[in-house]
Amino acid sequence: MPLWKLGVTAAALLVTVFASRERRAGMQCPACGATAARPWLVADARISVDNGVGRTRRAVLRVLGTATATAAGGLGVIGGALFRNRGWIPVARDIMFAKVEATAKRVQPEWQEARVKTYRRLGRTNVMVSDISLGSARIDQVAVAQRALDRGINYFDTAPDYSQFGSELVLGQALKGRRHDAFVATKFCVSDGHLPNDTPVPKIIETVEGSLKRLQTDYVDLVHIHSCDSVDRLMAPNIHEAFDRLKEQGKARFLGVSTHTPNLEEVANTAIDSGRFDVMMLAYNFGLFPKFGHLLAKAHEHDVGVVAMKTLKGAKHTNLAEFRKESASYAQAAFRWVLSNPHVSCLVISFYELPQVDEYLYASGMAPQSGDLALLQRYDQLIAGDYCQPHCGECLSSCPYDLPINDILRYRMYAKDYGWEKEGRRHYAKLSANASACASCSAPCTNTCPIGVPIRDKMLDSHQLLAIG
Repeated sequence: MPLWKLGVTAAALLVTVFASRERRAGMQCPACGATAARPWLVADARISVDNGVGRTRRAVLRVLGTATATAAGGLGVIGGALFRNRGWIPVARDIMFAKVEATAKRVQPEWQEARVKTYRRLGRTNVMVSDISLGSARIDQVAVAQRALDRGINYFDTAPDYSQFGSELVLGQALKGRRHDAFVATKFCVSDGHLPNDTPVPKIIETVEGSLKRLQTDYVDLVHIHSCDSVDRLMAPNIHEAFDRLKEQGKARFLGVSTHTPNLEEVANTAIDSGRFDVMMLAYNFGLFPKFGHLLAKAHEHDVGVVAMKTLKGAKHTNLAEFRKESASYAQAAFRWVLSNPHVSCLVISFYELPQVDEYLYASGMAPQSGDLALLQRYDQLIAGDYCQPHCGECLSSCPYDLPINDILRYRMYAKDYGWEKEGRRHYAKLSANASACASCSAPCTNTCPIGVPIRDKMLDSHQLLAIG
């Protein structure tokens, strides 16, 4: 570890000891005797956690400067406490320098210049798509999409509400002059979310035409009904009429649906049986419902293409202290498992950093390896109780406030595991009711989760993390 980190780690522990003393010496309420922490200490401590390595160092030094000036006379006492607590230095180091990593910490030489090796048929579209494909929810670099295209990726997934039009704008730049090398999928939505079921047909068409302008193209290959959670929305007449008109005008080729709803069975079966949908994009990862495979088989029988998403199961692997040695190969193992199902046409994974192109494409065309199963099971053990499975919803009926527990925990995942706090908070702020209600609730949701997630605790944590102001 660099010397400055050792120094700042020690300083962090020093400040922690000082903070503890300051809390005890904080402002006392004359009515109840409760003691409040000093406001400056709480504010600066939050900055030091939220802002990453570089800004963390500056924030800690700023706090330390204030603390030193205030506590110069007590350094002997604090120094003694520091010595007594020296065993906590590694823990303080992990806390102070914790950062949500986007890629594996150990880059393997064999990943360099990795390319797509396998293409699969996307159902009745008859298009051969790269088995590992580009999701662009967080992309902000044109170069990432261009490199992916150079390395053989030809399926690009986007949406107007990904980075509030930013994703489509980036892909529009990246695909300029190479549009015919790519299969582009977007969604029926606007920058801040879904279109209501009764949106007038001309308005729906207008939103897709807006996507065409941002993508700098005169057509998209696929339009999904985005994050569909009900049959009413799936089969909304206005959306289907709008798609038919767009198809007649040559502005859209195929219709799809994306879903990770608790109503998956009903939505997916209706989509397949209707004969209207060419593609389904579903959350699918290791250990996700043993009976889930029958839906993929049914889709295959009806020649509906299946695109897998949420394949990294929370993407916690690069930030688990006990998983650091294995994290370098976790993504490939997860991808190989998903693609071992022949009914999966491709998987979509979010690309937003250049090294991810090498790391992710290394798994293309590879069969599962001998150590994959043990690695995936190890990951499951480490995230037990902290991952809300898509397509579940067992807890929802128990909530007296009708909170969308699954959605709230997904927004928490965006902020905590993906490092995408802005997006998590944006979605959370739009809820009509939020997890603040859990503070005074008797928690009838307790023990309703089939995989043991402590729902009330995670909901309270979600509110603390996502609430603005």
